[in-house]
Amino acid sequence: MSRERSFSWADPKLTSDAAKSMAGLDLLRAMRDGKVPPAPIAALTGFSIAEVEAGRIVMRLVPAEYHYNPLGTMHGGILATLLDSVMGCAVHSTLPKGRAYTSLEIKVNYVRAVTVGSGELSAEGLVVHGGRRSAVAEGKVVDARGRLCATASTTCLVFDLEAG
Repeated sequence: MSRERSFSWADPKLTSDAAKSMAGLDLLRAMRDGKVPPAPIAALTGFSIAEVEAGRIVMRLVPAEYHYNPLGTMHGGILATLLDSVMGCAVHSTLPKGRAYTSLEIKVNYVRAVTVGSGELSAEGLVVHGGRRSAVAEGKVVDARGRLCATASTTCLVFDLEAG
Protein backbone atom coordinates (compact mmCIF):
# COMPACT_ATOMS: atom_id res chain seq x y z
CA MET A 1 0.00 0.00 0.00
CA SER A 2 1.47 3.33 -1.07
CA ARG A 3 1.64 6.24 1.36
CA GLU A 4 2.16 9.87 0.51
CA ARG A 5 3.66 12.85 2.31
CA SER A 6 4.02 16.49 1.37
CA PHE A 7 5.57 19.41 3.19
CA SER A 8 6.43 23.02 2.61
CA TRP A 9 9.22 25.31 3.73
CA ALA A 10 10.04 28.99 3.73
CA ASP A 11 12.64 30.59 1.50
CA PRO A 12 15.95 29.69 3.21
CA LYS A 13 17.30 33.16 2.41
CA LEU A 14 14.91 34.60 5.02
CA THR A 15 16.54 32.46 7.69
CA SER A 16 20.12 33.00 6.53
CA ASP A 17 19.58 36.77 6.33
CA ALA A 18 18.23 36.73 9.89
CA ALA A 19 21.22 34.64 11.00
CA LYS A 20 23.59 37.28 9.68
CA SER A 21 21.82 40.10 11.51
CA MET A 22 21.26 38.50 14.93
CA ALA A 23 23.20 36.91 17.76
CA GLY A 24 22.83 33.12 17.78
CA LEU A 25 20.63 32.92 20.88
CA ASP A 26 18.30 35.61 19.53
CA LEU A 27 18.01 33.81 16.19
CA LEU A 28 17.19 30.45 17.79
CA ARG A 29 14.61 32.02 20.10
CA ALA A 30 13.02 33.78 17.11
CA MET A 31 12.89 30.45 15.25
CA ARG A 32 11.36 28.72 18.28
CA ASP A 33 8.76 31.49 18.56
CA GLY A 34 7.86 31.45 14.85
CA LYS A 35 9.28 34.93 14.14
CA VAL A 36 11.98 33.53 11.83
CA PRO A 37 11.29 30.49 9.65
CA PRO A 38 13.10 27.30 10.57
CA ALA A 39 15.73 25.84 8.27
CA PRO A 40 14.26 23.65 5.50
CA ILE A 41 15.81 20.54 7.09
CA ALA A 42 13.41 20.98 10.02
CA ALA A 43 10.42 20.83 7.65
CA LEU A 44 11.87 17.81 5.87
CA THR A 45 12.51 15.77 9.00
CA GLY A 46 9.82 17.22 11.28
CA PHE A 47 11.90 18.42 14.21
CA SER A 48 11.28 21.63 16.12
CA ILE A 49 12.93 23.73 18.81
CA ALA A 50 11.37 23.23 22.24
CA GLU A 51 13.86 24.98 24.56
CA VAL A 52 16.88 27.20 24.02
CA GLU A 53 19.30 29.04 26.29
CA ALA A 54 22.95 29.98 25.97
CA GLY A 55 24.91 26.76 25.41
CA ARG A 56 21.88 24.44 25.48
CA ILE A 57 19.02 23.53 23.17
CA VAL A 58 16.29 20.89 23.08
CA MET A 59 14.56 19.79 19.89
CA ARG A 60 11.64 17.39 19.52
CA LEU A 61 10.82 14.89 16.79
CA VAL A 62 7.93 12.44 16.49
CA PRO A 63 9.12 9.27 14.71
CA ALA A 64 7.16 8.46 11.55
CA GLU A 65 7.18 5.70 8.96
CA TYR A 66 8.84 7.99 6.44
CA HIS A 67 11.91 8.02 8.73
CA TYR A 68 12.27 4.23 8.45
CA ASN A 69 15.10 2.20 6.96
CA PRO A 70 14.44 -1.18 5.26
CA LEU A 71 14.47 -2.92 8.67
CA GLY A 72 11.46 -0.98 9.94
CA THR A 73 13.26 1.33 12.36
CA MET A 74 14.27 4.98 12.16
CA HIS A 75 17.21 5.46 9.81
CA GLY A 76 20.39 6.30 11.70
CA GLY A 77 20.91 9.30 9.44
CA ILE A 78 17.76 10.93 10.83
CA LEU A 79 19.09 10.55 14.38
CA ALA A 80 22.51 11.81 13.26
CA THR A 81 20.88 14.83 11.61
CA LEU A 82 18.88 15.58 14.76
CA LEU A 83 22.02 15.27 16.90
CA ASP A 84 24.11 17.38 14.51
CA SER A 85 21.38 20.02 14.67
CA VAL A 86 21.12 20.21 18.46
CA MET A 87 24.88 20.20 18.98
CA GLY A 88 25.49 22.82 16.30
CA CYS A 89 22.63 25.00 17.53
CA ALA A 90 23.94 24.74 21.10
CA VAL A 91 27.21 26.18 19.79
CA HIS A 92 25.36 28.79 17.73
CA SER A 93 23.44 29.91 20.83
CA THR A 94 26.72 31.15 22.33
CA LEU A 95 27.86 33.19 19.33
CA PRO A 96 27.47 36.96 18.95
CA LYS A 97 26.19 38.65 15.81
CA GLY A 98 28.70 38.29 12.99
CA ARG A 99 30.02 34.88 14.10
CA ALA A 100 29.04 31.47 12.75
CA TYR A 101 30.04 27.82 12.95
CA THR A 102 30.22 24.68 10.88
CA SER A 103 30.55 21.08 11.99
CA LEU A 104 34.05 19.65 11.50
CA GLU A 105 33.21 16.16 12.71
CA ILE A 106 30.44 14.24 14.45
CA LYS A 107 30.55 10.93 16.32
CA VAL A 108 27.27 9.12 17.00
CA ASN A 109 26.63 6.16 19.28
CA TYR A 110 23.33 4.38 18.62
CA VAL A 111 21.97 2.75 21.78
CA ARG A 112 18.39 1.71 20.98
CA ALA A 113 16.27 1.27 17.86
CA VAL A 114 13.63 3.96 17.34
CA THR A 115 10.16 3.26 15.88
CA VAL A 116 6.81 5.05 15.88
CA GLY A 117 6.18 3.18 19.15
CA SER A 118 9.06 5.07 20.78
CA GLY A 119 6.89 8.18 21.03
CA GLU A 120 8.19 11.73 20.79
CA LEU A 121 11.96 12.01 20.86
CA SER A 122 13.74 14.72 22.81
CA ALA A 123 17.23 15.71 21.69
CA GLU A 124 19.45 17.90 23.83
CA GLY A 125 22.66 19.62 22.80
CA LEU A 126 25.13 21.10 25.30
CA VAL A 127 28.31 23.09 24.72
CA VAL A 128 31.28 21.50 26.47
CA HIS A 129 33.87 24.04 25.28
CA GLY A 130 33.37 27.29 23.41
CA GLY A 131 36.51 28.94 22.09
CA ARG A 132 37.32 31.65 19.58
CA ARG A 133 38.18 29.19 16.79
CA SER A 134 36.55 25.94 17.82
CA ALA A 135 33.78 24.56 19.99
CA VAL A 136 32.95 21.12 21.33
CA ALA A 137 29.41 19.96 22.10
CA GLU A 138 27.62 16.81 23.20
CA GLY A 139 24.15 15.56 22.41
CA LYS A 140 21.72 12.87 23.40
CA VAL A 141 18.34 11.61 22.24
CA VAL A 142 15.81 10.03 24.58
CA ASP A 143 12.42 8.51 23.75
CA ALA A 144 9.05 9.35 25.32
CA ARG A 145 9.79 7.01 28.24
CA GLY A 146 13.14 8.70 28.91
CA ARG A 147 15.19 5.81 27.50
CA LEU A 148 18.48 6.75 25.88
CA CYS A 149 18.43 6.16 22.09
CA ALA A 150 21.69 7.78 20.95
CA THR A 151 24.54 10.00 22.07
CA ALA A 152 26.95 12.11 20.06
CA SER A 153 29.81 14.58 20.19
CA THR A 154 31.00 17.18 17.72
CA THR A 155 33.77 19.63 17.07
CA CYS A 156 32.77 22.83 15.29
CA LEU A 157 34.84 25.45 13.53
CA VAL A 158 33.88 28.96 14.70
CA PHE A 159 34.50 31.87 12.34
CA ASP A 160 33.59 35.44 11.43
CA LEU A 161 30.93 35.97 8.79
CA GLU A 162 31.97 37.96 5.76
CA ALA A 163 30.64 41.51 5.76
CA GLY A 164 28.15 42.46 3.11
